[in-house]
Amino acid sequence: MTEPTLPRIRPEIAALPPYRQGKPAGADAFKLSSNENPFDPLPSVVDVLARQTPMNRYPDATAAALRTRLGERYGVAPDAVHVASGSVSILYQFVLAAASVGDEVIYAWRSFEAYPGLPLVAGATGVPVPLLPDSRHDLDAMADAVTDRTRAIIVCTPNNPTGPIVTSAEFAAFVEKVPSDVLILLDEAYSEFVTAPDAVDGLAERVFEKHPNVVVLRTFSKAFGLAGLRVGYAIGHPSVLDAARTTAIPLSVTSAAELAAIASLDAEDELRDRVAVIVERRTELVAGLRAQGWDVPDAQGNFVWLPAGEQTMAVAEAFDAAGLIVRPFAGDGLRISVGEHESVEKVLRAAESVVHTLQP
Repeated sequence: MTEPTLPRIRPEIAALPPYRQGKPAGADAFKLSSNENPFDPLPSVVDVLARQTPMNRYPDATAAALRTRLGERYGVAPDAVHVASGSVSILYQFVLAAASVGDEVIYAWRSFEAYPGLPLVAGATGVPVPLLPDSRHDLDAMADAVTDRTRAIIVCTPNNPTGPIVTSAEFAAFVEKVPSDVLILLDEAYSEFVTAPDAVDGLAERVFEKHPNVVVLRTFSKAFGLAGLRVGYAIGHPSVLDAARTTAIPLSVTSAAELAAIASLDAEDELRDRVAVIVERRTELVAGLRAQGWDVPDAQGNFVWLPAGEQTMAVAEAFDAAGLIVRPFAGDGLRISVGEHESVEKVLRAAESVVHTLQP
């Protein structure tokens, strides 16, 4: 039988692997592969969703109520806030708006695995800049990589999947080196988990006011525990945000997501208490892993990074056998989300069982 003729797809898209979600966990396993919040939604958030979600009506395409609330929180006008279905959606929107064929987008590597696909989808060229030996962004090298073709730069802090932050002083110096017509996307998806006192905080420092080419991205998926509802936001100059609004898929933020985000802001103190618990577990994990001999970088998100090099996939199998689903990146290492209290000791036991395989 003759094979049907299929539509022609751009070769670079056909060669690009689709985003791979963290492996699901079985009934008796802990899923530590997707940096999800291990706590159930707050009762107050669930109550709002149960009582107020109009499923038979389209949502507000502008998410005006949430933008107003975020504007009040951060002291900016609602037009300085853009809401989308997760911060990764906003990244796509900005790269589509800023870059095309012949243009370049710079990002650190290894960093969030969706980054390489962003410029490819736009028809542009990605320029990955290797991390420093301590798994931090090499901002000097990233600034040196800027050319007249550079249209956007992505800075991820804390860096996913390795964990370290970019400091306030480092980011300030970096922005001064970058031409003012190059878009800088400061991806702060894990900002609520940061305890380092010198970390950049794009919103508290209001870097977008002094430098309109900087846009700060945040999400409700991690600390606020709304990963399943997909809602994130960006804050920056309104005219710059208009570019993302133009390339956004209409009506992609559901009414449920907007209502849950507002309810979560109402319960922020309670959610911050949960974040503190996750940070305590992270500290316990890092201390235990380093005591075993693992070279764990500074962990400032809700995850830890185990550099395992060529042994990465074998180490991941050992975790899998122990009922722990982690996120391996072949040839580099494993990212392990901070999960339920009961998972911490299991992670330490599994890690101890394989750390000897990495010794020279």
